[in-house]
Amino acid sequence: MSQYDEGHTVAGWTGTGIATVGSGVLGAGICMVSAALIVGGSGILAASVLVTWALHLTGWGKPPGVRPRAQWPMGVRDLPARDGHADCWGCRLAGRGRRTSAVRSEVDAVAGRQPEPVAAEAGR
Repeated sequence: MSQYDEGHTVAGWTGTGIATVGSGVLGAGICMVSAALIVGGSGILAASVLVTWALHLTGWGKPPGVRPRAQWPMGVRDLPARDGHADCWGCRLAGRGRRTSAVRSEVDAVAGRQPEPVAAEAGR
């Protein structure tokens, strides 16, 4: 099994299931030339995105990247999700996972990296 283990989460599988139903309804609407089914299928697809996002934010999705083996099973909840994941655009859309410059400089200091130059200094 890959260490990245992307998508093996309750949020991922629930969203996939709902999107599959939405795609089927949308496809039936296209074949039957039914505006009601096309709109309904599109609505179900939109709902799948929102449900997946909500489950991710409540801890049933996991951040991108390598995770410890203990977090590989699908039923393991990601408890730090409340603070947001650093490289997760879904968390950033929800206003989570952003680092301030003070926190970023502390992380860089611990990692032994030099801070990035300010834009004004970079233009020299």
